[in-house]
Amino acid sequence: MAEENDSEKTEEPTQKKLDDAAKKGDAPKSQEVNAWFVMLGGALAVMMLGNSTAGALMDHLRIFIAQPEAIPMDAEHLRLVWLGLGKSVMGAIAIPLLILIVAAIAGNVVQHMPVFTGENMKPKLSKISPMKGMERLFGPKSVMNLVKGIVKMAVVGLVTFLIAWPERDRLGLMMTWDVTLLLPAVQTMALRMLAGVIAVMTVVAVLDYMFERMQWMKKQRMSVQEVKDEYKQMEGDPTVKAKLRQIRVERGRKRMMAAVPEATVVITNPTHYAVALKYEQGMGAPIVVAKGMDAIAFKIREIAQSHDIPVLENPPLARALHASVEVDQPIQPEHYKAVAEVIGYVMRLKGKFAKN
Repeated sequence: MAEENDSEKTEEPTQKKLDDAAKKGDAPKSQEVNAWFVMLGGALAVMMLGNSTAGALMDHLRIFIAQPEAIPMDAEHLRLVWLGLGKSVMGAIAIPLLILIVAAIAGNVVQHMPVFTGENMKPKLSKISPMKGMERLFGPKSVMNLVKGIVKMAVVGLVTFLIAWPERDRLGLMMTWDVTLLLPAVQTMALRMLAGVIAVMTVVAVLDYMFERMQWMKKQRMSVQEVKDEYKQMEGDPTVKAKLRQIRVERGRKRMMAAVPEATVVITNPTHYAVALKYEQGMGAPIVVAKGMDAIAFKIREIAQSHDIPVLENPPLARALHASVEVDQPIQPEHYKAVAEVIGYVMRLKGKFAKN
């Protein structure tokens, strides 16, 4: 069943789906990127503080190597010695530790900003299911992680070996060196090894992040039905929207037809267009109270004729008014002259009938 569901998810995830996943703390994350930042932080700590940190530790540990017999052996003095040593060690390694902590945090933040969510703390049966546990331990993802780990260790080990091998003759002699010479040599060798490892880890981290993001995007894929459901949530049901739009159009049409009996004249094409104009003394310009094409135009003419409103044929004017003026809006200045002639004719016609 799960395979069927996965096979149905053929659509790329929408931005909303990705945002929702991010809000739940579900984001692509590569442990190799974290390891790269920690490794870089370690290299910076060794480069910046290697000599000073080692020197500080050497000063505090010298008594244990050079003069162990001078250490008081009673409980109180031993407590003070170990307390002082602990403070010295913590003081010496505090800044390197801080650098490593900042690097570890940066490795997570650079991939995804922190999200505070209780989604992962919700109880789920899959977390205590033996079958699910076996799938996590021996599933494809676990096998892939194991293979990646083995390849990474092999490559890093090979790079470390290639850097250390030329120094094999010096390594045996270093045991006889003075500490003041030994520390810089060890620091230099450590930095060279870290530089080689970081170079390899850069490639590994980039490839692993791309792989993890590809897997994450695959997991976020949606079925066609999910895309439709999300669209309905965001934009509303298309069927309902179409129905509402139809209702608004019908209501607008009814209001428009109700205004036709108040028109002064209806100008037609004669059959394809009909524009009903209203003009009274004091108005700045005639107003279009109704307009339409074909069936609507026929209905406008029919209502006008039933209320003895003059219907005049003027195809160019009817098309121009229909295209340029909305309902309940005054006509444009360029149509004043033509409309004035029509309304003047209607007024004269009404006056003539009134005399008769």
